[in-house]
Amino acid sequence: MRRIVYVDLDDTLCDFKSAFEEAIKDNPSIQYPQSQYRFFANLKPIQGGLEVMQALKASERYDPYILSAPSTRNPLSYAEKREWVETHLGYEYCERLILCPHKGLLKGDYLIDDNVNGKGQDHFEGELIHFGSSMHPDWHAIRTALGV
Repeated sequence: MRRIVYVDLDDTLCDFKSAFEEAIKDNPSIQYPQSQYRFFANLKPIQGGLEVMQALKASERYDPYILSAPSTRNPLSYAEKREWVETHLGYEYCERLILCPHKGLLKGDYLIDDNVNGKGQDHFEGELIHFGSSMHPDWHAIRTALGV
């Protein structure tokens, strides 16, 4: 039986933080740059993440999905996150995209996320792999840990 792996988008597969900081630097009057048109669609991939997602999909051990908490006050985030997935991972991953503001509601074996709480991550029943932590600092470490 294949193990279900959920992977977060913002600051796990794509670089939200750098885009946010750059937008604030460019226009300090915008309090919430992520509310601006095309913010999510234009995020840059984090090095190694796309390759690991393809390796997970090709693996016989894992059943990968993307699990992202949308910005519920920004309806654009729903469409733009979907667009980002198709642009960077292909349409097949659009059928594996789950947008849910409470990640603890889903059942699975692994959740790879840069946050460990705030969006229900602390209630996830499987193993939470903290992306960016000392144990899992990057996608190379996660790839090694999962053996893909």
